[in-house]
Amino acid sequence: MTTDAGGQRRAILERKTGETRVRVVLALDGTGQNLIRTPVPFLSHMLSQIARHGGFDLEVDAEGDTHIDDHHSVEDIGLVLGAAFRQALGDRAGIERFADRKAPLDEALVDVTIDLSGRPYLVFGLELPKAKVGTFDVELVKEFYQAFAVKAECNVHVRQLSGQNLHHIIEASFKAFALALRDASRVTRQSGLVRSTKDHLD
Repeated sequence: MTTDAGGQRRAILERKTGETRVRVVLALDGTGQNLIRTPVPFLSHMLSQIARHGGFDLEVDAEGDTHIDDHHSVEDIGLVLGAAFRQALGDRAGIERFADRKAPLDEALVDVTIDLSGRPYLVFGLELPKAKVGTFDVELVKEFYQAFAVKAECNVHVRQLSGQNLHHIIEASFKAFALALRDASRVTRQSGLVRSTKDHLD
């Protein structure tokens, strides 16, 4: 397990391209405090859900070419946030690794299962048509989860159990994602034993 001088599992990462600039400050062992500034308001709201329900302290400061569309910003925020989780987890020794959580929002119910295995894979089962919630293209939800899974090096299954309202479905998924991340990243083996027969996670 890797920690900073204060004993917290933390990461500070920044990514700059010709399309976006994203900076993330993450503390896994936090209280849910967050400061989110992105050019995509709906995503900012979802990132706040991750921090608050996951109990992570999170700062996201992002700019992007949203005059074209939101795709680059959403994907790059997912990439940097995933990489920050990967860095903050260190060698993943002692973590629970597996978690499965559900979250409802009115008629919507979504289940998210996570394995912080070191092996990236996304199974995306939300029933989202090509549509918008406000100005947000809902097809970008999958792009966010895919980017996160790749850079965090984790297996993520997102499964819709019920729901019709697109906002409710998406928000329920982010809440379940936050809860599963919290449980999977929790240190439950103080001996530092890696939860794998290979003795390391990759």
